[in-house]
Amino acid sequence: MSTAEAGGVFHRARSRTLDAFPAEKEGEWKGPFYFILGADPQFGLMKAWSTGDCDNGGDEWGQEIRLTEQAVQAINKLNPKPRFFVLCGDLIHAMPGVKAVFSGHYHRNAGGTYQNLDMVVSSAIGCQLGLDPHGLRVVVVTADKIVHRYYSLDELSEKGIEDDLMDLIKKK
Repeated sequence: MSTAEAGGVFHRARSRTLDAFPAEKEGEWKGPFYFILGADPQFGLMKAWSTGDCDNGGDEWGQEIRLTEQAVQAINKLNPKPRFFVLCGDLIHAMPGVKAVFSGHYHRNAGGTYQNLDMVVSSAIGCQLGLDPHGLRVVVVTADKIVHRYYSLDELSEKGIEDDLMDLIKKK
């Protein structure tokens, strides 16, 4: 899809409303609400900043994990509950031990490798912009490796996860 084509897709979506939810729930204005915005957990930055070496380091995430857990606990105690939670900004500062990054939003399967880091893009459950079927990616993580496979929704419903992936899950 060219940039011009993509712009056309986004332009068509601008003034549309989503009517998939019952009107009494989400389709009509029912008064004020609130949401929570969290930004920049940036796992690894606190240690790197404290040592004065922000270009390296970042291999310890303990402080950020504790603070993120504290944020989730605080949000869960709120009453009334927020309508939704958005997390934006830098999620990580460094990637200790990360072997793969998984994402979506491209509406087709794609990916590549750079300096031993796999980038895996999964196609959509919804609208397909490529030739991939509507589907989901199953990711199995073991102590030694990460194995992933994209399944069509029909395939996953009818056959389930294949035996070789299930065998990996069962290993201790």
